[in-house]
Amino acid sequence: MTDSYGATFPLWRASCPKDWAAYTGHPFVTGLGDGSLPRAAFLRYMRQDYLFLVHFARAWALAVTKADSIDDMRACAATVHALIDDEMRLHIATCAALGLTEADLAATREAPATLAYTRYVLDAGHAGDMADLLAALAPCVLGYGEIGARLAASGAAPAYADWVATYGGTDYQRTCAEVGALIDRVIAARLGPDPAVSPRWPALCARFAAATRLEADFWQMGWDAR
Repeated sequence: MTDSYGATFPLWRASCPKDWAAYTGHPFVTGLGDGSLPRAAFLRYMRQDYLFLVHFARAWALAVTKADSIDDMRACAATVHALIDDEMRLHIATCAALGLTEADLAATREAPATLAYTRYVLDAGHAGDMADLLAALAPCVLGYGEIGARLAASGAAPAYADWVATYGGTDYQRTCAEVGALIDRVIAARLGPDPAVSPRWPALCARFAAATRLEADFWQMGWDAR
């Protein structure tokens, strides 16, 4: 399914293969797929991911103000809606089944990995333009889609099947395709039809790689609680 994520994403991913492999192949991810991930690690991740999603929604709301067209504004606003009204609601329901209330989640203290990642993404948007912000956002949106599709295709163990079904499912995969198309439009408008020859390209690749490393650190934060 990742073939439908547009043309820019594969180029960014190919620019940092070791970082991408460390993120998408982290032991935390393996444990999600085969069900071996300890409950304590998953709970630590879920509590922090709730806080992450709050800031991630803010970053996509910022993207609305950075967009150049109504279509791009609409795409960013739709992503904010999906995060707040769909993903966060499902997140809260999953945590409730694990014994965590929404109040518990909101009262969670942000871990250093959460602070580092969320503030990096927001800073990318405040200090840069739409291309900078999307380069920082892409590893999470599209990386989760890639991971979810892979784990779903391999047959996830029951323990974390709901998580896999969310990110490997049709709705999320559609979101990934829409975000990939948005990224392609923005990059073409700012860097031209061959972005790799633009003077800006190395900096955008570096921003994508940095966000990818922060994603791996986020998994590690959960993994360390096992």
